[in-house]
Amino acid sequence: MDQPEILPLLRDRRSVRAYDGRHELGDAELASLLEAARWAPSAGNSQPWAFLVGRRGDAAHDAFVPLLAPSVRRWAPAASALVFTLHRTASGPEEDALVYSDYAAYDLGQAVALLTVQAGALGLSCHQFAAFDHAGLARAAAVPAHWQVTTGIAVGLAVESELAPRTRRPMGEVAFGARFEEPLAL
Repeated sequence: MDQPEILPLLRDRRSVRAYDGRHELGDAELASLLEAARWAPSAGNSQPWAFLVGRRGDAAHDAFVPLLAPSVRRWAPAASALVFTLHRTASGPEEDALVYSDYAAYDLGQAVALLTVQAGALGLSCHQFAAFDHAGLARAAAVPAHWQVTTGIAVGLAVESELAPRTRRPMGEVAFGARFEEPLAL
């Protein structure tokens, strides 16, 4: 089957590991990224996400970099910003607080997806990662107990693209009809 048409912005997306260390993420660009995330759909319009942001050279960035795993520390600090994502897990910080939403992590994922698409529209690249000290970040940023640190995102101007062709699993392995693993007829 021929590949269906999708927006070039989506097809050309890359998780780069080489950022222009001179590029500065301006207030307007950062606000645009966060505004795109803010408008993501969420269960009951709960918007159970939050972001910790450090731009290269500021105190937050300086605090975040030592928390990165060595594999990420090799490339992420050169990005213009490090954004850490959080989702709400309970109605409050009390030990007996009710679970907030079964879908908060899903909703956060949608917010991050819109942030990355907006970044692409601005000519920026994002690389999402999980290799960092989650508990250390929660302590350093005074994250309340009813929020969970989830992932990190390096945002900046790419200086190189991966030259190898990108691949994805075939559609027949991810889209099914009435039964799991029975490919959807398209």
